Amino acid sequence: MKLNNLNDLFIHELKDIYNAEKQITKALPKMMKEASSSQLKKAFEMHLSETETQIERLEQVFDLLGMKASGEKCKAMEGIIKEAQDMMSENADSDVMDAALIASAQRVEHYEIAGYGTLCTYAKQLGHKEILKLLLTTLEEEKATDLKLTDLAESKINVKAEHKGAK
Repeated sequence: MKLNNLNDLFIHELKDIYNAEKQITKALPKMMKEASSSQLKKAFEMHLSETETQIERLEQVFDLLGMKASGEKCKAMEGIIKEAQDMMSENADSDVMDAALIASAQRVEHYEIAGYGTLCTYAKQLGHKEILKLLLTTLEEEKATDLKLTDLAESKINVKAEHKGAK
C-alpha cells in the first residue's frame, strides 16, 4: 500500500494496531498461566476481555470507513511478545517472574498507548468524529490498564520480588 496522504497512513496504522491486538489475545493466556499472583492472573484475564472488546471497536472503525477489518503484521508487537516469551522461559522465582510479566505487559501497554494516541490525532485531523470517540475510549482503557499494572507492581509484586534474595 502506497502512503499518499494522512488518510492512507491512518489506515496503515489502524491495520497495524488491529494486528497488534490480535497478537495480544494470543499472548495473554500464556502470561496468565505463567503468573503466580492471583491478582496478576485476574488483571491479565480482565485485560484479555478488554482487548477482545477493543478488537470489536476497531472492527467498528473499519466498518465506519467502509472497509473490511484486516491487519498488517505488527513487527513491533511481535518483538515485544517474543521478549515476553523469552522471559517466561527463564528459570525465575515465581515472585520475580510476576515482576517480569508486569514489565512485559507494560511494554505492550506503552506501545498501544503510543499507537492509539497517534490514531486519535489522525482521526481528529481527518474529521472522523465518531471514530475518534471509539479510539479515545480504547486509549483511556490502555492508560488505565498501565496504571493498574504500575499499582500492582509497586504495592505488592515488586516488593515481594525485592525481598527474595534478602532472606
